[in-house]
Amino acid sequence: MNVIDCAEFDAYWKRRPADQESQAVLEAVREIIAAVRREGDAGVQRFARRFDKNAPAQTQVRPEQIEGAYQRLRETEPALTEALELAANHIRRFAERQKAQCTDFEYEIAPGLIPGQRVIPVGRAGVYVPAGRFPLISSALMGVIPAVTAGVEEVVLVSPPMEDGLPDWRILGTARLAGAHKVFAVGGAQAIAALAFGTETIPQADVIVGPGNKYVAAAKRLLFGTAGIDFVAGPTDVLIIADGNPDFAAADMLAQAEHDPDARARAVVPDQALADQILRCIEVRLATAPAAKASLDAGGLIIVSPNMEESIRIANVIAPEHLELHVENPDLWLPRLSNYGSLFLGSLAAEVLGDYTAGINHTLPTAGNARFTGGLSVRHFLKFLTTLRCSPDTGWTEAVRGAEQIAGAEGLAAHRESGASRLSGV
Repeated sequence: MNVIDCAEFDAYWKRRPADQESQAVLEAVREIIAAVRREGDAGVQRFARRFDKNAPAQTQVRPEQIEGAYQRLRETEPALTEALELAANHIRRFAERQKAQCTDFEYEIAPGLIPGQRVIPVGRAGVYVPAGRFPLISSALMGVIPAVTAGVEEVVLVSPPMEDGLPDWRILGTARLAGAHKVFAVGGAQAIAALAFGTETIPQADVIVGPGNKYVAAAKRLLFGTAGIDFVAGPTDVLIIADGNPDFAAADMLAQAEHDPDARARAVVPDQALADQILRCIEVRLATAPAAKASLDAGGLIIVSPNMEESIRIANVIAPEHLELHVENPDLWLPRLSNYGSLFLGSLAAEVLGDYTAGINHTLPTAGNARFTGGLSVRHFLKFLTTLRCSPDTGWTEAVRGAEQIAGAEGLAAHRESGASRLSGV
């Protein structure tokens, strides 16, 4: 765990290792993509035998198996089921509110010139749910529910097979709760390739979303354009700006660090005394969260920044996946913070609530990508399509003549004549 002064931050940030796929990973994923495109299910099977815990001959999970997993969840883990239902309700309600902002309209921008917008869902969405170090059952809710809420006709969930040839049974039960239409036991880069191209059994998806390991991330990057994606997500990270309660900051840093050794937990504090208190709290808490130590040793960071302006600048440079404001008046900070996946206002707004039950999505941009995008939402499953309706009026005439002028300047004579033909024909 490093502790630095804010004056050291820029130099530290420039020399940090780049968060990107290695050439070896990209080459391995290119091989997988080419094989799945060429061989279909046979290619998926080949790489499942190499990388997964099982390579089931039939990758599609039967409806009765999905229903059985859901009933098992309800009967054997009622408290977990209740928590998942609470989370699903909040995620759905938040997604519905998001969708309500995405409306169709037509607007007469000038007399006779009426542009418009139609918002329609994609036809099929693929949702990847990881099950490597941990079976991320919550990712089934986060991926499937916004797609269903958007009105996607077919939502396909894919997740790696366990020893029994099926995805983790709790992921299966949660897929049923979330409303997935089909489930396939396939993981890794081969799952992303299968969704992008389609195979004999796995249908082609228009959009592929969800987190995954570095091979899944590389496959999404390489296949963008063949299918739409949410974004390329790497190791998770958090930045906590804190001016009190060191134990809250320590708890949230460890919660992020336990994901994997590449996860990054960082904090900004006003003085060395608070930095030292957080370090002591981390040492105490590590006894119950030993998995977090590798991440904290590799990239844990506390930045001492007594100046609010500098703290805001640092946060916007880091552009964290999760930004927590453990400060007395977070609303004072809000207007000038612009780069984050999700923002947690006040020390009671623990990031873990965003991970699971508060309704906001936990699939968020990492590695500084919050500079240009937000997290997974209903909009990733919607297409914003424009329309144009015209009538012979003054605004239409002006627009046609303007188009003639611009087309002529660009040297596109046929474009110019296309507009001119309208004027001569009315």
